[in-house]
Amino acid sequence: MHNLNIVLVEPQIPQNTGNISRTCAVTGARLHLVRPLGFEVTDKHLKRAGLDYWDKLDITYYDSLGDFFDKNRDGNFFYFTTKGRTVHSSVTYPDNAYLVFGREDKGLPEKLLYANPDSCVRIPMRSELRSLNLSNSAAIAVYEVLRQWDYPDLSREGKLTKYIW
Repeated sequence: MHNLNIVLVEPQIPQNTGNISRTCAVTGARLHLVRPLGFEVTDKHLKRAGLDYWDKLDITYYDSLGDFFDKNRDGNFFYFTTKGRTVHSSVTYPDNAYLVFGREDKGLPEKLLYANPDSCVRIPMRSELRSLNLSNSAAIAVYEVLRQWDYPDLSREGKLTKYIW
């Protein structure tokens, strides 16, 4: 059994958090939300993006980034940032990986990135553009980790509803 954790530090856009929560629900990843949030968890946009999967989430809330680190000392942290020097797919992700993402408008604190240069990873993109959407970045990261882990506990085959192959 592998433990995959997605950490959103001060997310601001409810639709992004809703989409990421759905990704967590369908993959079995745990979601960690670090306050302050730019929305209420009851926000209709958040629920709409997560659809009926909200009750399938393993979700934990934290009052601050310090609170998060105090309660998760045993994690293997990977900071997803446009400032990273290592390509996300060249990293070997261990069990109990924490994929950490910053605010949509500011990213992660540079002090945190500076203190952890070997754990900062980047999803390649054109240099003249600012960044990918947060929920897209999280999905790319989650599925890279799961690919490396050979998609544990995930269904690999779908079924047609009206026809038989």
